[in-house]
Amino acid sequence: MNRNNFRMPARRFAATAAATALAAGPAALAGAGSAHATADHGRASAVVLRTGLDVSLLNKTVNVPLTVSLNEVQAPRSAQKTALAAQLDGVDGGRPFSVLSADVATAKATVSAGKAEGSTRLAHATVHVPGLPLLSLIEVGAVTSKATCEAGKKPVATANLLGGVTVFGKKVTLSAGGPTEVTVPGVGEVRLDLSRTRTTSRTAAASALELTVSVNPLKLNVAEVEGTVTLAGATCESPVDPVSDVRPQGAPAAADLAETGGGSLTPYIAGGAVALLAAGGGAVALARRRRG
Repeated sequence: MNRNNFRMPARRFAATAAATALAAGPAALAGAGSAHATADHGRASAVVLRTGLDVSLLNKTVNVPLTVSLNEVQAPRSAQKTALAAQLDGVDGGRPFSVLSADVATAKATVSAGKAEGSTRLAHATVHVPGLPLLSLIEVGAVTSKATCEAGKKPVATANLLGGVTVFGKKVTLSAGGPTEVTVPGVGEVRLDLSRTRTTSRTAAASALELTVSVNPLKLNVAEVEGTVTLAGATCESPVDPVSDVRPQGAPAAADLAETGGGSLTPYIAGGAVALLAAGGGAVALARRRRG
């Protein structure tokens, strides 16, 4: 009776040990996968105006960086700004200098569990640079940009020019096929890139207008301006797709093992087999000793 009572628990012990050992690997990996599942929820940004200009005053004896951004917003925290003017101090005889004024200037960035999006809209806008107080660098009727990154989908970037453009008081026609260069003798040069967009597998960026500026009015070297101006910029980065980026660890890995003969769970399964053999062998040896 004692022998029969012992053999039944031994079998149960071996089976339980095997099940526990085989389950340990997937369970451990599943825990790691759930930690990985807490990935970021995406990002978005938008800005109506950004300048990166160097202003040289009085024959380059004074250099002043003209770095201005208007209505710059970033998310994960959704945000929106609608200021209509940007000013800078210290480059116009100590007086506030108006870099941009507009009737509409909106930048918006939103992030949700499945989508990140940045967008801008600018209408009836005028940009000035030092040295040209009465002549605008550029005037635009309306421009928009949008960058949309949705989980599991290809990011999309769009930028549109919806109205006319005037550079140094001169109407110009822009082409999306390449840059447009405008030269006004005695004033300066501007290269304009229209509707620039870039996308990757998880990111998108769009800008309605990008200007490369070189201004030196009448070659007097009173106020020489060099650099870049971006109008209506938007970017985004996709949230992690929980379906495609974080796969369940048990079933797919087992399928991989069946197809290839090995996989990420091979060490755990091998360990389980060793545990099974050890448990079973120990139980059989103990049973034989008891029978002896």
